[in-house]
Amino acid sequence: MSSLRRRALSFALAMVGLQGAALAQSASAPSSVPPEVFFKDATLHEARLSPNGKRLAVAAPGAAGLRVGLYVFELGPRIEARRVVQFANEDVGSFQWVNDDKLVFSATDRRIASGTHYQAVGLYSVAADGTGARQLIQREHEAETERKAFGGALTWNHRLLDVPFPHEGEPGNRVLVGKFGINRSNNRAAYTPFWLNIDTGRAVPASFDEPRGAVSFLFDSHGEARVVVTEQDGVRVAYWRGPDQKTWTEITRGDLLGLPFVPTAVDDAGRLFVRRLDGPQRYDVLTRFDFQTGKPEPRALLSTPGFDAQATVILDAGRTVGLRYETDAQATAWFDPAMREFQKQVDARFAEGVNEIQCARCGKPDMVALVRNFSDREPGSYWVYRGGVPDAERWQPVGRQRPDVDPGTMASQELHRIKARDGIDLPVWLTVPQGTAPGKPAPAVVLVHGGPFVKGRSWEWNGMAQFLASRGYLVIEPEFRGSRGYGDKHYRDGFRQWGQAMQDDVADALVWARQQKLASDRACIAGASYGGYSTLMGLAKDGPLYRCGLAWLGVSDLMLLVKGDRWVDDDLGSSYRSFMAPTMVGDPVKDADMLRANSPITLADRIRAPLMLVYGERDVRVPIEHGERMREALVKAGRPPEWVTYRGEAHGFGNTDNQVDFARRVETFLAKHLKDAPPTAQAGQSTGQ
Repeated sequence: MSSLRRRALSFALAMVGLQGAALAQSASAPSSVPPEVFFKDATLHEARLSPNGKRLAVAAPGAAGLRVGLYVFELGPRIEARRVVQFANEDVGSFQWVNDDKLVFSATDRRIASGTHYQAVGLYSVAADGTGARQLIQREHEAETERKAFGGALTWNHRLLDVPFPHEGEPGNRVLVGKFGINRSNNRAAYTPFWLNIDTGRAVPASFDEPRGAVSFLFDSHGEARVVVTEQDGVRVAYWRGPDQKTWTEITRGDLLGLPFVPTAVDDAGRLFVRRLDGPQRYDVLTRFDFQTGKPEPRALLSTPGFDAQATVILDAGRTVGLRYETDAQATAWFDPAMREFQKQVDARFAEGVNEIQCARCGKPDMVALVRNFSDREPGSYWVYRGGVPDAERWQPVGRQRPDVDPGTMASQELHRIKARDGIDLPVWLTVPQGTAPGKPAPAVVLVHGGPFVKGRSWEWNGMAQFLASRGYLVIEPEFRGSRGYGDKHYRDGFRQWGQAMQDDVADALVWARQQKLASDRACIAGASYGGYSTLMGLAKDGPLYRCGLAWLGVSDLMLLVKGDRWVDDDLGSSYRSFMAPTMVGDPVKDADMLRANSPITLADRIRAPLMLVYGERDVRVPIEHGERMREALVKAGRPPEWVTYRGEAHGFGNTDNQVDFARRVETFLAKHLKDAPPTAQAGQSTGQ
């Protein structure tokens, strides 16, 4: 992709003190781009239209150093903007419009990474003009002064469940919240729903009697619960309650690893959309549920051969207007003819990348639409379209999410389908550095995604991959078996294969890239979480392939993962260890030998290549004990690693300074082992080495 279309930022976020920049960017050599560009906080996080499309709410950090606040723009001939909410020590998290004049939002600390113990995010309401701020749900750790500033609220053990569409004749000032209690059978939260008035803070029980152990719901646009999913003793059940029905009917059941089909959305016509599996590879397809047969309809509304459809139903005031789905990249299929035509116009206007449309009064002559354009080289830019106004006023730019990123200097991303050694289909992403000549192999970094049972990559801008490519490395990211998004068979083929077939897939991706003369004989393996585990296993199992390894936040002891230790604090819980880990990773009793044989701490003497280990000291997803045990084993084997820890960090890097410091260390480490000369940039000091 070449650089995106560029216009002046007339609809500038700088109007309210936000850090904006013109869409135009000056060209610079990729290798000269500083790490901060790839890892600092985005300038624009999220944008949402009000229900009538006359206002736009934006979450953005504001002036330099300020936390993420909430801003509202009046959309009209004269653009008016105001800052609605700004905390001193917290960030606005998610937000939604309740009606055309009021919003609800959560608060979080974006400078603390995931993987700490649960933090209550609370719930607040505020008017679009910034008045009438009210706290609706408390935050568990908030200061007394903050509580007094917003008044009384529900206790922290409540969650926002749903925000109904503000239909005419309905209250329009209520949201659905759930009070949770811990289900002792599986140590999971189970919810009791309440209606919460955002103007008064008063909560009253919802008018439906949900089955015991409710963990998730699907509501129609009026806030009526139509589907509830329960979990009890490792059994997951989905129930349906149609319009005018008083009782719940079971429609499917399974275990914690999945249901035979998954309820996905319900519209106001009472249609239930579900995802089911299809074909020998068991790809995920979207269809409707047939209430007469009690089964999903055999005809798929959407199927994407080679990929799970991963479809989201697009609703406009309860009316189904389209489907948003993902293959290698995101796309949209519209049911509404006017929206199909509008999508064509948008795609012609912004011809490079993906165009995601959010609309109010979708398809109507006076429709208002928010368009997000993004690609592998462009993190994203927002534009507003208003129908029923003069042509000169119809399109207005909102801003770019990362204005410091120059798409012209970014690398391209490609998905290849190759064959693993046993013949299975293996998707592999390549991020190809600019200036790579055909037939001239580049030094490579095999970047293994975490999870591991998730989709590793989509066609979009990624900071780490782009940073590595900017330093001249071919980035190879295999969607090894166990990865989501490529059929249920590919996913389940990864069960109980840690360090085995899953690891072979990682090696096969590098071997293929070398056979294609894309990767040279100089390669390092790297990754976080499961990717850190795979890095350690790759060095132990396939040592000759790699010159070095970078493992951060990585699992090193499978017995500690699946069994736990009373002296090690983690957040995996009894449900995971009782019902999921024995099947997905291995049983600590029946598979003890297999787990030990594929634990890096038992294979330290096989690791010969230079290795950097990095951990967050507050991580409870992969506690630092994994790193300490691996470090001890390597020292005992006479191969001490480079060792870096970060105070205050958990399962990731929430502090930008730490992320940049880590990136500089990565740059130095890779240059030392993959290039002839060290880079000019020098690593900073860790906050806790």
